[in-house]
Amino acid sequence: MGELYTMIGESDTRPWGSWHILDEGDGFKVKRLEVLPHSRLSYQTHAHRSEHWVVVTGRASSVIDGETVISEPGECVDIPIGMPHRIVNDEDELLVIVEVQRGDYCGEDDIVRLEDDYGRQG
Repeated sequence: MGELYTMIGESDTRPWGSWHILDEGDGFKVKRLEVLPHSRLSYQTHAHRSEHWVVVTGRASSVIDGETVISEPGECVDIPIGMPHRIVNDEDELLVIVEVQRGDYCGEDDIVRLEDDYGRQG
């Protein structure tokens, strides 16, 4: 597994919005995810990390292991290692989530895309 090195303050634009690294250390990474209106991330799993999402603004209609979970600002969602998940923004406003990743590896390449609206593999 090749570590894709990231640093605090780094960000990336994706078809669904963007992510920004707020903090990271041994065994964890904290990101701010900004999901554009009517967009969604790939339906994916991770082999080495769990995720804890806190909805900051907007309304998430996420899919967790095939079930839709609605989360309002201030609510949290926990994703165990290996569980299929996707963040969905069905609303007309920006969705902002703070994501805490915990595990023995938090590299950007720890992702298996099960479904992707943008044709990405991996």
